[in-house]
Amino acid sequence: MTKPTAAVVGGGIIGTAVARELLHSGAASAVTLFEKEAELSFHQTGHNSGVVHAGLYYEPGGLKATLCRRGVGLLRELAARHDVPFDVCGKVVVARDAVELERLRVILARAVANGVPGVRMIDREELGALEPHATGIAALHSPTTAITDYRRVTLALAEDFTAAGGTLLLNHPVAELVETGAGVRVESGGTAAHFGLVINCTGLQSDRLAGRSGDGREPRIVPFFGAYMLLRPERRHLVNGLIYPVPDPRYPFLGVHLTKRIDGEVMVGPNAFLAGGREAYRGLQFSPRDLADVAGFPGFWRFAAGNVPAAFREGRTVLSKRAFVDAARAYVPELGVADVVPGRRGIRAQAMKADGSLVDDFVITGSRRILHVRNAPSPGATSAMAIAEHIVRQAAERMAV
Repeated sequence: MTKPTAAVVGGGIIGTAVARELLHSGAASAVTLFEKEAELSFHQTGHNSGVVHAGLYYEPGGLKATLCRRGVGLLRELAARHDVPFDVCGKVVVARDAVELERLRVILARAVANGVPGVRMIDREELGALEPHATGIAALHSPTTAITDYRRVTLALAEDFTAAGGTLLLNHPVAELVETGAGVRVESGGTAAHFGLVINCTGLQSDRLAGRSGDGREPRIVPFFGAYMLLRPERRHLVNGLIYPVPDPRYPFLGVHLTKRIDGEVMVGPNAFLAGGREAYRGLQFSPRDLADVAGFPGFWRFAAGNVPAAFREGRTVLSKRAFVDAARAYVPELGVADVVPGRRGIRAQAMKADGSLVDDFVITGSRRILHVRNAPSPGATSAMAIAEHIVRQAAERMAV
């Protein structure tokens, strides 16, 4: 079978990894990567916390668990080859009461089943030895959880891609994908190029490009922002690694935690609230089109009606710096309002169904020649190269039919 020429749309970490994998696996004879911005990893990837997840939470045997564990290994190898910083700083998931302790035991069982190295329960004293300023009745310790710089990871992937003969086109927004009898026409900047295979990895805009290309809009992307605070330099000693809460199944988002960053900063956050736009990274930014899109989507209102307590909790942290810090003080009591300064914010491309439920797994739709990556949730960055392998296999299977 003749290998197709291929295009990937979207230069975040997953799109760049997919473009690289198409060449390295030999699935395509030539590959072009389209990115609308002047640089790679401008959107979700460039606003990532940098955590390299070990695979604690995911259903054993499921796709997220499998791809996360393989992705960690691939990521670590890439980082070593390209001198990308990679710090195995460890993580504690802290239980504050008996209810959280029972949830933590369930997480431990999953982590062990997923093959997470060295993961174990620790008591209050051991927690104090690892994180002297943290408080809790017990914790789960994941010693191999790490941090890295996902912008630099993406650039390393791009370096491999171009070295293998790939073509990178920055400042090339793609308006539409049109399947023809001979292949796929990619409309970009008033010009058209033709390929045998196209993979849409546009993240925050994935449902729109899919819709314009005849695949439908659902699941719909609803943008949620996550704002961070930063510890002042003289207070960074309060956190040695990563201090996380036990996930509460009543809430759709994890809640505020404390995260050491690869550049030495320590982040507090994020909260989670409806964003003013899909690319609204500053506080007062908003997009009338994006807000109208959310307001006109019945699934959002069903989600909102079912999550009033969560909206109230998160809304308090948006409106009040003290409420934001208080959420973190539950784990590090010495933390005060004066110890933090505003940090950056990211936008989460949350896929949502018409019934208001959040999509928590990978969603790939499309046809024989066009694949739309509709959802690549956390641990998407950690798993990027393993996700790329999975997507390229799916593409090859579709093309073979």
